[in-house]
Amino acid sequence: MGQRKGNGSAVRQAVEYDLVELVRLRALLFENLGGHFFSPASADDDWLDALAVVLKEQLTADAVRILVVDGDGDGDRGLAACGIATIEQRLPGPHLRNGRIGHVIGVVTDPSYRRRGHSRSIMRGLLDWFGEREVARVDLYASAEGEPLYRELGFTDHPDPALYWRP
Repeated sequence: MGQRKGNGSAVRQAVEYDLVELVRLRALLFENLGGHFFSPASADDDWLDALAVVLKEQLTADAVRILVVDGDGDGDRGLAACGIATIEQRLPGPHLRNGRIGHVIGVVTDPSYRRRGHSRSIMRGLLDWFGEREVARVDLYASAEGEPLYRELGFTDHPDPALYWRP
């Protein structure tokens, strides 16, 4: 995928050189979500090292797409924004004909680059990627701040009740 322009944002696929910035932006995402679930008091920074290893592995995976927008060169921020998406193959069913479900794992923009259309451009790029791969449904968890954008792009309330379990 080359660069995609949308609302002034040049979107490109992430490369290994972007790893440090991808980890920084992903950490920023959790800082902004807050609460004990996303930022437990007992947490240390070990997860950042594990994140870097997994991101490096996933950069070239067929079922993962990581898109970025470069910063404008001012200051020390290399990336303005990023978005990560995956495709999971589940069993087909009447509501999921081919069993392919897309997941938007996180879209985050550095605070100094917000309100410039970067998240919208990244999401459009991810939705195009899902469409090319004939994904039957795309799921995401939206922050209150991001929800209006996702609804504008066609996302609606999920019909499945969600529960989770931690061993």
